[in-house]
Amino acid sequence: MICGMRVCGMRTGISFTVSTADRKRLEAIISGRNTPQKHVWRARIVLMSADGFGTHGIMAATGKAKTTVWRWQERFSEAGVKGLLTDKTRPPGKARVPADKVAELVRLTQQLPPHEATHWTARAMARAAGLGVVTVQRIWAAHGLAPHRWRVFKLSKDPAFVEKLRDVVGLYVAPPAHAVVLSVDEKSQIQALDRTQPGLPLKKGRGATMTHDYKRNGTTTLFAALNTMTGEVFGRNMQRHRHQEFIRFLNALEREIPAGKTVHAVLDNVSSHKTPEVRRWLARHPRWTFHFTPTSSSWLNAVEGVHRAYAAPLARRSRFTRQALAAPIETRRVPLARRPTGRHQPLHRRAQRNRGKAFHLARRPRQNHRCAKQRVPSVGVNPLAGGKIYDRSSLFPMRHKFSHGIPDSINFERNGG
Repeated sequence: MICGMRVCGMRTGISFTVSTADRKRLEAIISGRNTPQKHVWRARIVLMSADGFGTHGIMAATGKAKTTVWRWQERFSEAGVKGLLTDKTRPPGKARVPADKVAELVRLTQQLPPHEATHWTARAMARAAGLGVVTVQRIWAAHGLAPHRWRVFKLSKDPAFVEKLRDVVGLYVAPPAHAVVLSVDEKSQIQALDRTQPGLPLKKGRGATMTHDYKRNGTTTLFAALNTMTGEVFGRNMQRHRHQEFIRFLNALEREIPAGKTVHAVLDNVSSHKTPEVRRWLARHPRWTFHFTPTSSSWLNAVEGVHRAYAAPLARRSRFTRQALAAPIETRRVPLARRPTGRHQPLHRRAQRNRGKAFHLARRPRQNHRCAKQRVPSVGVNPLAGGKIYDRSSLFPMRHKFSHGIPDSINFERNGG
């Protein structure tokens, strides 16, 4: 039995008939429990068209647009029930970038741009290559290119580089018995800067403010010595950076180090470390041995991390007035900006477990690891402002006490437990 349908309500030139077999298949599609819904409403459009419903009635029953109804009526007239169950293959979107154009873009990226710039940007390359910005970024990512990034390097020309490297690293890895290994360095020109006007504090919808200009309230030089075996740091601030101040710092270290211990000091090649006065001091103290790092190899000096912790995070936004330099300053804590090393475990707890029973940290109330105020160690602060320092090698908090504004010496002590 062949069921005809009315042509009214359809586009001009579109007509079809629904056979009994096709009607049974369409009804089975509609009643099937696992049939995709897009197949269901397509079959309903065809059956309602065969039953004489107009386009607007079909639109109201199926919730589809007029163009959608016409599209699937036309599809059924061309391909039958099978055409309702499959979608037509769509033409591809934008054509892929040819390989030769990709190679040319990579070649241009590795050269200087013709305009006045130091490197290519994604927008400049997109204009030069006739491609989109996202396409350029994807090609750069696929080839591992990042024109905006650069890295500073310095190659040491020291002829005894290997020997000095092994000497210094050997002291760090396998220090001699009954010896103290110190990493000694100076950070000069630490500026005590104050702003010309007081800024406004942080509030909702507005960040803290600070004037762009500043006033200088003097400079100081920080001498620091890091005990690489215990993590203790001894520091002293002095006004100048000469061999006289360096000898004064060595004398202070000599008084602090217990008798009967040999001392191995790792130093850089600054001229104040090699003057005749320093050599005579070294001859008068036979338990001291100097180990110089290779030239242009300051990364071998472990105390550089202490100076970096002082200079970068705090001096940038600190304020130092002349009254503050002359008055005592309270100790401050600065949270260390790095994640705990253990899973769901604070860093200092893990350090306490690894270091055994020789060191005990101050017990604190137990706290959830998801809490916003997580128990984190402290990082060193500017010596002009006072504060605590966190030692990276021994992984326990350390504290220094200042007796006045610009301290003559900085004594670091372990927190008792």
